[in-house]
Amino acid sequence: MTSFMRSPKTFFTSESVTEGHPDKLCDQISDAILDAILVQDPMARVACETATTTGLVLVAGEITTSAWIDMSAVVRQTIEQVGYINADYGFDYRTCGVTTSIGKQSPDIDMGVSKSWEAKGDKVVQLSDDELERIGAGDQGMMIGFACNETPEFMPMPISLSHKLTRQLSQVRRKSWSGQGPMTYLRPDGKAQVTVQYEHGVPTRVDTIVVSTQHADYVDREQIRQDVIDYVIKPVIPAHLLDDATKIYVNPTGRFVTGGPMGDAGLTGRKIIVDTYGGMARHGGGAFSGKDPTKVDRSAAYAARHIAKNIVAAGLADRVELQIAYAIGVARPLSLFVETFGTGKVADEEIVRLINEHFDLRPAGIIQALDLRRPIYQPTAAFGHFGRTDVALPWEALDKVPMLRKGVGASVETNEVVSQ
Repeated sequence: MTSFMRSPKTFFTSESVTEGHPDKLCDQISDAILDAILVQDPMARVACETATTTGLVLVAGEITTSAWIDMSAVVRQTIEQVGYINADYGFDYRTCGVTTSIGKQSPDIDMGVSKSWEAKGDKVVQLSDDELERIGAGDQGMMIGFACNETPEFMPMPISLSHKLTRQLSQVRRKSWSGQGPMTYLRPDGKAQVTVQYEHGVPTRVDTIVVSTQHADYVDREQIRQDVIDYVIKPVIPAHLLDDATKIYVNPTGRFVTGGPMGDAGLTGRKIIVDTYGGMARHGGGAFSGKDPTKVDRSAAYAARHIAKNIVAAGLADRVELQIAYAIGVARPLSLFVETFGTGKVADEEIVRLINEHFDLRPAGIIQALDLRRPIYQPTAAFGHFGRTDVALPWEALDKVPMLRKGVGASVETNEVVSQ
């Protein structure tokens, strides 16, 4: 059992950012381009990177596809959806420059992935086991999956609460802009950070909350603080987790008028801990956004989350972390590592056996099982890729729970959340 689980009292912090954060803006643009391409060409190979700074968006990468999209229009539409609709906010979808530099996927990489993908029209053909075996990973790397029973969505509480705060901040802004809320001064950029106190690995209270939000220059700091507490924090953080000792910081520098790409340069893939488990689990290093599912950085990380969540939901462990490793051009994983942190109800070796029996971790098998050749990615590019309850994502399904429970032949009970 890890020291985290043994400690009588410890604190853990995670952060989230809104869709208007410059790095998240770039993630959304990259995934919007990917989705637009997948609508026309499910077999496309896409590696799309975006960078942004004051008044400029640069889209670069390698894309091999039969689709044609108006890339500049997709970029501007995404920026508009995020909320940069006025030059007074420091960035405007109508006036920013958009530059593209796109090449084709390297033939050396393509050779390692496959020649056996087939499609008829827009429908991907079911592959035989032989074809699944011959389709290799698009790169080497290690992917991590994690789940725990701290929250109903089987996510660590610090990142779960942080994401809920940024989603609420965004929703309040949008409602206020439409005349249905009081915080019309809010702007798209923002962050939240939550520190949770644990006792022997169990979350017991929220120790600290930090919310920073971009705002118009006419509003005073005290009004922002009170509004954020009333309309963002209190509706999200369960009252039983707050106490008189909970510390709340709102815009701690005192002013956040300059934000978004004007305040800081943005880049795709620079918020990988926000995207995953808030630092509670390890990370293999690969980012997700802008990558089609032949890239195991993305698809295998989704598969690992799917496995981990089903293991915890099936009651086989209260907490589990997986590592899956691949080599470019090789279909089967090089290694599979399972860690249950002393919470397993069955041996880790038994969990490995069940994974190998019930989950196909070959790249094509993952794509086929989770139906990943669809335009489902832009919604994941803000507020996290895991534990989402606002969008239906296949790697969040609990479809494997019955067979995992049957596979152990034991009377383990379906996992209940420790604290809600």
